[in-house]
Amino acid sequence: MTRTVYVNGEYLPETEAKVSIFDRGFLMADAVYEVTSVLGGKLIDFEGHAVRLKRSLDELDMQEPCTKDELLEIHRKLVELNGIDEGLVYLQVTRGSDGDRDFVFPSLETKPTIVLFTQNKPGLANSEASKKGAKIISIEDIRWGRRDIKTVQLLYPSMGKMMAKKAGADDAWMIEDGYVTEGTSNNAYFVKDGVIVTRPLSNDILHGITRKAVLRMAEEAQLKVEERLFTIDEAKEADEAFTTSASAFVMPVVEIDGVQLRDGTPGPIAKRLREIYLEESVKEAI
Repeated sequence: MTRTVYVNGEYLPETEAKVSIFDRGFLMADAVYEVTSVLGGKLIDFEGHAVRLKRSLDELDMQEPCTKDELLEIHRKLVELNGIDEGLVYLQVTRGSDGDRDFVFPSLETKPTIVLFTQNKPGLANSEASKKGAKIISIEDIRWGRRDIKTVQLLYPSMGKMMAKKAGADDAWMIEDGYVTEGTSNNAYFVKDGVIVTRPLSNDILHGITRKAVLRMAEEAQLKVEERLFTIDEAKEADEAFTTSASAFVMPVVEIDGVQLRDGTPGPIAKRLREIYLEESVKEAI
């Protein structure tokens, strides 16, 4: 089945969708993106993703392509047109095309490019991966310094995932100045003596929408949370670990750099947080 996608105000078959070869997203990675999960045909945490999108655009002095209400309507229509019950909606906004390649930003008259498409992911909420847990490796973090802006500069995270795959693992956590920053496409956590530890917000990590929701729910469940720097060795000695992201929700981690956590199965706190997040998020979905 050919998907219907959205490009600059038009709903089109994916085979007919086009963006200029001079688009700055293509030439300069001058673009930001968001991914919103869909469960039961409804959008999870849409408000948070819309707010973060505006922040990313503002940080890069990029124009908003449409209003939040218009963006919501586009999301809903794509979900409907493509019959998505469980899956994802990908959104990308670029600085557009001024008709040629130039390092200098185009004039303000140049309209941004906006593209959205869906991905059908049956079983997203009840994935086998979450039941098994993830094995991770650690790698050096050599990304640019503004990871809080959700740009499409994803080459190194992609390389990190390939490093993990080559090592027989599922993902990688990145390390800078001796401390874990985050996963290649997720925020990182470990649990020790009932305390959930994760890195505090700064320009060094993405301000995860799922992270924010999960930490709030953890505190509501009277779980203790510490936001501080931590080393990979601390994580290896943890009782359990997990990651959070919009597309995988709460993903238990069962092995770090070959060191098995617990008995090699997902820990109780990670499993409970996943249950709580999915239950509450589905209730609040729009």
